[in-house]
This record gives sequence, C-alpha cells and structure tokens, in this order.
Amino acid sequence: MADESAEGIQSGILGHLPPWPRKALNNSVIAMEQAYRQRKGLPLLSEADVEALKAGQPMSWEAGGVAPSAAAPAATAPAAPPAVAAAPLPPVAATMPAGGNGNISEEVAKWVSQGKKWSKSAIAAEQARRNRKGLASLTEAEITALLGEPAAPAPAAAAPVSAAGPAPAAPRPAAPAIVASAAASVARAGESTRYVGTPAVGTSRAAAAGGVAAVGPEDNEMNRSRRRMVWASVGAFLTAWLLAFFRFFLPRTLFEPATSFKIGYPEEYGLGVDTKWQQKYRIWVDRTPDRLFVIYARCTHLGCTPDWKPSENKFKCPCHGSGYDSEGINFEGPAPRPMDRAHLEKAPDGQILVDVSRLYQWPKGQPSHFNDDGSFLPV
Repeated sequence: MADESAEGIQSGILGHLPPWPRKALNNSVIAMEQAYRQRKGLPLLSEADVEALKAGQPMSWEAGGVAPSAAAPAATAPAAPPAVAAAPLPPVAATMPAGGNGNISEEVAKWVSQGKKWSKSAIAAEQARRNRKGLASLTEAEITALLGEPAAPAPAAAAPVSAAGPAPAAPRPAAPAIVASAAASVARAGESTRYVGTPAVGTSRAAAAGGVAAVGPEDNEMNRSRRRMVWASVGAFLTAWLLAFFRFFLPRTLFEPATSFKIGYPEEYGLGVDTKWQQKYRIWVDRTPDRLFVIYARCTHLGCTPDWKPSENKFKCPCHGSGYDSEGINFEGPAPRPMDRAHLEKAPDGQILVDVSRLYQWPKGQPSHFNDDGSFLPV
C-alpha cells in the first residue's frame, strides 16, 4: 500500500483535479476524484484538502505550486547534549509483534513513522481495499495510531544500573492504546465500509465514501410547508380520480316530464288554438264549436315542432316547410299525415286530464281515429 501510494504521488498527486489556480469544486467532482484515487491506489484527499477544494483555495501542499514528493523529509530532531549519549531505540515492529490482536503490523508502523496523519475517509478506504483483497482488517490499535490520537503510555521497564552510575533515560516511543476511541469505531463502521465495491459517481454513497457530506434541502418550516403542499396536491388529484372511477358505476338517470297532467277547465279555453302549454308539455289546445281536443306538437315528417301562425291560421314546420291547418291536418309540404292527438278526459275535480302517452293517429290511406272516444271532449 505504501509503495503504491508513493508511486501515485510521484506520478501526479493531482489525479484528475485541475492544477492551481482553479475555481471552487462541488461535492460531485470531489467524490469522483476520491473514487478515482481509491481505484488507482493513490492517497485520498484529506479533510483539509476537501475544504480547500470546495472553497476554491489552494491545498496545503499547493502553496508553492509543486506537488510534494513521496517521502516528506523527516523533521530534524534536536541534538542531544554531547556529554550524554542517547540509547538506541528499538524499532516499533520489534516492540509490538506483527499480526497480534491489539498490536501494530510492520506496514502500519511504517506509515506511522512517515508522520502523516490519516483521515477517517482514508482509513475507511484502506479497510475496503483490504476486504476486497482478502487481507486482514486494521485493528483498533492500528486505527488509533493512524488517526494520531493520544495513546495510553506503556508501563516503563526498569533500567539496568551500571557500575558507573545510572544511565540517562532515553525517550521511548509510547505504545498505542489497545482500546479504540469513538472516532475509530465510527471510521470502521461508517457508510463507506458497509458498501462493497466502488459507489457510482454522483450518488450519496459516493459522496459518503469520499468523505464529502451529502447536501440536501434544509429542514426548516418553509421546506416543510412546501412538502405538505405537494403531498396535499397529490392526495387531491388521486381522490378526484377515485371519485370519478366510482361515479362510472352509478346509473345515469334521465328525468323526463310527466306524460299525464291537468290543463285546467274547459271553460277557460275559447275558440281557436291555445299555445300556452307548448313550451311545457309540447301540446296545443284546440277548441271548435262542438268539441275540444289536444294536438301533439310534433311534425309527422321528421319530428320537428311546428309553429302556429295566427295571421295565416295554420301550423308551419320550420324544418322542411310542412303545413297544417288549424286542426292539425296536413295540406302542404312533405308531411305524410296529420299531426297526432292526445288522449284527454275529465278528472274528478272537473279539470281536463291529458295523457300524451296515448296518441290518436290518422294513418295515410287508412281510417281516422280522431273520432274515437278519448280523442276529444264534447262541449
């Protein structure tokens, strides 16, 4: 891992990022760069680098415009006093056996000795790489050491006393604590370690794997009211369609006017044609010197409603010009026969009771029914 990282840094630590100067980058571009570095084995961007990219500022190692080398020069330790010789320090891998639970392996010890502090996202990426490669996962002690968190000091061993006197105490590297911190536990059980494989670029999983927080709508009262309005509109739309669906199964009812009705007393009508019931019941009341009858206002040609012309003393059909005299007998136009007459009789109260469901006709070339009982009232 260390050799791959060093090779990635020497070949170009920028990866797919544009060189400085550049504009501020959004979360999707940064997540794509993190996924690219993870696939290629390059060191991931630290949290400070991510913040600098989002703010449009140069990263820490870009201040001079040159990428850092693979191995940063180690800081020069202060020289020991010439009179006192420092005791040689044993290597970290020798003091902590590799592969033991709660100890640091040689590879991790090498990374720690380089002095670079790892971020949580870099540790999560390393854990994912080890899972893919079938390698042993980082232990809690190794995660704590890579994060650079303070570790509990190890018990000091008794120094041998020489004949010349006690030797000056030499600084010893503190052993990392076996108990992991809360931050290490989060890094090991985070979103990126639970996801197997490389997340798709531009998704929330890719942003979490790259150490970039997903950006969503702010949870405030305005956004909540907008969501309520949208859901209310969807509910109203679905309710309207549901009502229309059930309305389809209801019967369609047509309310037609009554076929039997009263039109008053015979004494109320004078000689001639009375048209006051034409609009309501589609009839004319016609009185002659010896009888009273009702003409059903329907042309026998195609069913239009003729008009009464008092000046011409005739009925005239506006559709095709059929003409009828004052008693409804056709004499001109395409009408084949006279207009029908409705059944009428006197009700118990003395009024005229008309029934338009029973009509009397005079078929063409056949005997007339206009003289049948019920077709007129004698006066």
